[in-house]
Amino acid sequence: MTPCSAPDDETPVEALGDLYRDGITACRGAFEVDWVRRVGEDVEAAFAEARSRPDGAVGRGPERWYVEIHPEQLRGFVDLVTHPWVVSVCRAVLGPEYEIVELGFDIPFPGAKTQPWHRDFPMPEETRLRRRLTSLAFNLTTVDTVEEMGPFEIAPGTQWDDGRAFDHEMFPPKDRYPRYEARAVRKYPKRGDLSARSALTVHRGTPNVSDRARPVLVLGVDAPGAGNAAHHDLAVTRPYRDALPDLVRDHLRCPVVDTLVPIRQKHTIEGLVMGAE
Repeated sequence: MTPCSAPDDETPVEALGDLYRDGITACRGAFEVDWVRRVGEDVEAAFAEARSRPDGAVGRGPERWYVEIHPEQLRGFVDLVTHPWVVSVCRAVLGPEYEIVELGFDIPFPGAKTQPWHRDFPMPEETRLRRRLTSLAFNLTTVDTVEEMGPFEIAPGTQWDDGRAFDHEMFPPKDRYPRYEARAVRKYPKRGDLSARSALTVHRGTPNVSDRARPVLVLGVDAPGAGNAAHHDLAVTRPYRDALPDLVRDHLRCPVVDTLVPIRQKHTIEGLVMGAE
């Protein structure tokens, strides 16, 4: 039995080792390609809707956009958050009361530039003092990634770097870049692959010189009290919530509304807007 197919109540030892050593782990072939195709269709529709209104998408650098969506906009949401590997990793790292706080996608289009090295938010005191990870970002590509598309690049082990001297506690000074570049690993996931990482692990997007976009689905999950939900606006309608299995409903502690309102993006990372020099 591979780690990806293990029961969701089994401790994912390999994934835990990866996350605490490197800050990132992966489950290859977690989903069928046809399932990913439907995710890609939903992402494409959500992006078109978001770009049709003010603040529907937020820039993360030239030709690079982020959009947050509601669970009901993704047909595969329940499949994603009940996947045994996702559930077991969340329980092992974040505890049994983990909370789903974010659903969205990032799209580097042709012409996207190199981003500055960064982490997605300042290091929590819990992590700095106790070496405990309090949040995870799961990523799923909707295309087979190749070098020309500008793959995600990460510096393993840097989730523990004390970032109090970083700009906004997120952007390391350029004299640290050689260290990250010496550690840098580019990731080339295929459709169906799923990864989990600490958003504190220093990373960046690389130039997309292809003629294709590279959409990546993002699922954000917190330990209780981590506080990242304040940066996001997930909501569900009551009929949708009532139809969810307990395994999802118990971890989706977001507002229940009569009518969904399109999300106005507010999780802006200012240092990414212009991209690296």
